[in-house]
Amino acid sequence: MTELAFAPPAITTLPVVGEEAMFPVRRVYCIGRNYAAHAIEMGHDPDKEDPFFFQKNPNNLDTSGQFPYPPESSDVHHEAEMLVALKSGGTNISVESALTHVFGYGLSLDMTRRDLQGIQKKLGRPWEIGKAFERSAPCGPLHRVSEVGHPEHGALLLTVNGEVRQEADLNQMIWKVPEMISYLSTYFELAAGDVIMSGTPSGVAAVEKGDVMALTIDGLGRLEVKVT
Repeated sequence: MTELAFAPPAITTLPVVGEEAMFPVRRVYCIGRNYAAHAIEMGHDPDKEDPFFFQKNPNNLDTSGQFPYPPESSDVHHEAEMLVALKSGGTNISVESALTHVFGYGLSLDMTRRDLQGIQKKLGRPWEIGKAFERSAPCGPLHRVSEVGHPEHGALLLTVNGEVRQEADLNQMIWKVPEMISYLSTYFELAAGDVIMSGTPSGVAAVEKGDVMALTIDGLGRLEVKVT
């Protein structure tokens, strides 16, 4: 047995609806500008082109229902997304077989230090300082495919303090779930425990301490998160 210099960090896990067993997270992939209206509001052409991804860290996922406002930023935005959890993976996965690798689906928020992300964009640098900070991905429990199927459409709604901020349908995603899995697998070896945050619709906006964000997606329940 390999001796470790110190105790390893705890594995990040997500609860599964109706089960005691937890889903262990391996990697977190996030697709950018996957809804046309959001691409436009961010100043980009929504015409379909090759997708692009960035990553968060597994321990950025947080199911506490609390989002601590992060340091070094005064412009933190919500981005409401469906989360896709994989039970298996591989390389060069076909679009036709991609959904066989899905464990289940859940609700998530890609919280973003927009001011810091904007600086990195202008400098041509990676986005991690704006995207991959502590507890930057509030999320809810996973729903197994056997319980909810594969959501191809369904209303997505995010409110802040009861006011509608983001509203769309999953069928408006430019790159659908099978396409995202297939594309990622040409560049990475996907595996059980990987999760994909599938992009946000238009309406992203700043939050303040004390705000309560509530996200619902048809069939996947409700996620409520307070900014602390």
